[in-house]
Amino acid sequence: MPKFLVQRWHGMHIVWALVLIFILTVALAWYQWMLGLLGLALGGVVAVYGIFAEKAFRNDLNDYVLTLSHRIKSVGNDVIGQLPFGILIYNEDKEIQWHNAFIGTVVGRASIVGESLATHFPALQQQSAKDKDKDTTIEITIGGRVFELLTRVNERMIYVLDITDRWMLKKRYDEEKLALGIVTMDNLEEVAQGMDEQQRALMLSKVTGEINEWAQKYGLFLRRLSSDRYMIITNQITLKSLEQSRFELLDDVREITIEQKLPMTLSIGFASGADNVIELGHLVQGSLDIALGRGGDQAVVKFGQRQSFYGGKSNAVEKRTRVRARVISHALRDLMKESDNIIIMGHKMPDMDAIGAAIGVMKAAQLYGKEAYIVLEGINPAIQRMMEMLKEDEKLAKRFVSPEQAFGLIGKRSLAVVVDTHRATMVAEPKLLQGTDRIVIVDHHRRSEEFIDEAVLVYMEPYASSTCELVTELLQYIHERVVLDVREATALLAGITVDTKSFAFRTGSRTFEAASFLRRNGADSVLIQRMLKEDLEEYIRKAEIIRNAETYHHCIAIAVADSSKQLPQLLIAQAADTLLNMTGIKASFVVGLRQDGLVGVSARSLGQINVQIVMERLGGGGHFTNAAAQLQGPVTEVAAKLKQVLEEIDKEEGLFE
Repeated sequence: MPKFLVQRWHGMHIVWALVLIFILTVALAWYQWMLGLLGLALGGVVAVYGIFAEKAFRNDLNDYVLTLSHRIKSVGNDVIGQLPFGILIYNEDKEIQWHNAFIGTVVGRASIVGESLATHFPALQQQSAKDKDKDTTIEITIGGRVFELLTRVNERMIYVLDITDRWMLKKRYDEEKLALGIVTMDNLEEVAQGMDEQQRALMLSKVTGEINEWAQKYGLFLRRLSSDRYMIITNQITLKSLEQSRFELLDDVREITIEQKLPMTLSIGFASGADNVIELGHLVQGSLDIALGRGGDQAVVKFGQRQSFYGGKSNAVEKRTRVRARVISHALRDLMKESDNIIIMGHKMPDMDAIGAAIGVMKAAQLYGKEAYIVLEGINPAIQRMMEMLKEDEKLAKRFVSPEQAFGLIGKRSLAVVVDTHRATMVAEPKLLQGTDRIVIVDHHRRSEEFIDEAVLVYMEPYASSTCELVTELLQYIHERVVLDVREATALLAGITVDTKSFAFRTGSRTFEAASFLRRNGADSVLIQRMLKEDLEEYIRKAEIIRNAETYHHCIAIAVADSSKQLPQLLIAQAADTLLNMTGIKASFVVGLRQDGLVGVSARSLGQINVQIVMERLGGGGHFTNAAAQLQGPVTEVAAKLKQVLEEIDKEEGLFE
């Protein structure tokens, strides 16, 4: 027992003794006063002793408390100094007032008291204004180690934790996550057509050898699924290496088969970051479908929520067989027979290709006695002359309905056919698609990230010149006897003519076969030329746009229209077409303010530059040689952003080589 406690115990007994002596003294004085005096003297002695004992007790107590405080303070300092994390206190001026020893080991100095917080932890200064007054957690790297800073704004205190081991473990876990891939040969049948068995085997041997060398180079597990398809198993860190190499396998295979009339191309789909293997399998198949839907000769990587595209340097190869067209036409026929009515939609601000394709689908529905309607919201200059021609037929004119009218026509057993686009946001009225579970897509554009996933039938062929070409082929198989009237055939041929620039671009043998079929059904080419005629005023406005054009990197023409004038999208597109005819120009871009307040960008190329990739980075899309985008903001800023994107792609793929 401590000494001061013993003394305290004695002190308590002295008090009781004094009380007892006082009582006895009073009692003795009652009988004998001499004894009372003696008791009083004895009580005085005891009282003096008690005073000195209490004083000694208090002195010992103070000494004990001082000793205990020193010991606790010493232990506390040792504990704080040996903590496996740092504690730092700063003042209102963001100057360091105190820190424990751990902070010294982090910065490599014994003391940084009095120095600015930003000097040693600049990441804290980079926080946004809204986060500066809130408790936050950020990660920083100092001396090759990773630390976590936990700020406590009210206490003006920062905790510093070394999370290097945890960070490295998480990094290793992420890097070793499973990644799946599929490699397929796009055009094996087209390339091998006309070859004998020896030539075919030699070509396949070259391509297979190149794929195997590529797999060995990057340590990929490669398994052949069929004669033209391979499965790949790897991890995320290797997938990142493949992305950094931009999948050079695509170029290598194309180069070793360049002597063929049609060089061999590959499509690659990769996926990683899924929660389970089943989901990962769906994602990798979806990536491959997108690569094929965009025309092949490219790789698509689905990494969590990120989707990236690589390659796409060659145009889609025209398929020589019509088997797919026949299969799709029969499936479309069955869907039409099972539906109550058909609602047909093109994209917003439709062109002649969208209207012509819609009329072709409507004709197919009428062949089976089904009511069909075309959704059209307003008439823009691009289709004004065509609509004037179509409205001459009263029965045909009644088939065009507004989006409001279409809501009253569509039902669960209706068939919605989307033509000339596959993006829900680009459809004339996206909400109409929610009214039915039966959706069909017929499109010739390269597949983008956004897609109508609910579609039960998809016919997308990027090799085709136009959607009108695809619909014309479907008409030839959908019914035994198809008879088009002059206006219907002319509308379909007009769509092909516009998208091919009068059969100058993206024109294959099947394009001419479709045009021939339409001509036999009465399509009037003279009427098409009348529809495509330009007004003198529009021609002058187009010339003003072209006058502002500049040559960029000696092979690209960029024209920025006057931002004070609103222009039709058709005029912007026509200016881009005209610029492409200039000597030495591989691609043309025209930027102008549209009539709807958005800034339109039209892009054209001769096939050496994939303008679709450029427009996708601006939020648009389209074809290998024909693409567009619509953005918000000043025209000058959009033009500057376009040039920035061109520079980025040039650094990645050598765009201007």
